Amino acid sequence: MDVLILAAEACDTAKEIICKPGNVVELFEHKEALFSIGPFDFTRTVFLTFLAMFIVLAALFFAFRKPKVVPGKFGVVMESLVAFVRDDVAKGTIGPEGSKYAPYLLSIFLFILVGNLFELTPFINFPLTSRMAIPGMLSLFTYLIFVGVGFSKNGLSYLWGIIWPKSVPIGLRWLVGLIEFVSYFFLRPLTLAVRLFANLVAGHLMLTLLLGSGWLFFASVGDIGVRAVIGLPWFAFGLAIFVFEFVVAVLQAYIFTLLSAVYIQTSVHPEH
Repeated sequence: MDVLILAAEACDTAKEIICKPGNVVELFEHKEALFSIGPFDFTRTVFLTFLAMFIVLAALFFAFRKPKVVPGKFGVVMESLVAFVRDDVAKGTIGPEGSKYAPYLLSIFLFILVGNLFELTPFINFPLTSRMAIPGMLSLFTYLIFVGVGFSKNGLSYLWGIIWPKSVPIGLRWLVGLIEFVSYFFLRPLTLAVRLFANLVAGHLMLTLLLGSGWLFFASVGDIGVRAVIGLPWFAFGLAIFVFEFVVAVLQAYIFTLLSAVYIQTSVHPEH
């Protein structure tokens, strides 16, 4: 078998069994522009970002443009999602004031969910959140909201309560306060973004390697004969991972939304 995985443009198939890119980032870059409007280039990632946005807007529009006493199946699904985010995530985490943050939480949940499911969509097979810029920007929005809410509702006492926590013994307040300050203002947005990014990158790589390897074994049956059956367990495991990735896509959208609600709650009710 001359080549098992061809992941790089330049590869000496006579000497290399597994061809890899010089930098793993190449697996997720889409630098070539599909088209341009002035100085702005529409790459595949930009196109998929707009596509995810339009899918979310269209789903909400068609589900709620004509409210019905007995909605159809699609309406029931959308109403269930809206009720879940509003009641269980927003109000359930933040409290009665959570209703005002429900639109934001619903927006990021649906956008991340659609972007994650692009990984499993035929002819796309690319999760938007495997580009660090996407989860990074979403986590920045959450950061600006919970920090802004903290200062607007509590003034400077919000910052003082973080760096000098009264519930901690006075000898340890400076240390705990320093840890809390770094956590609130630096680690929270970073870990929120990296958690989503890392999980989707890992799943994308596993699907690519397993399904790609199995398919290449099958495609090389003329060269390797019966040994092509080795690709069967690879492909079967890839299909199992495919189902698992669907669960991960939904779960990661939920976790990101839930943590956003938790961070906002700590600003609305810092005493908790």
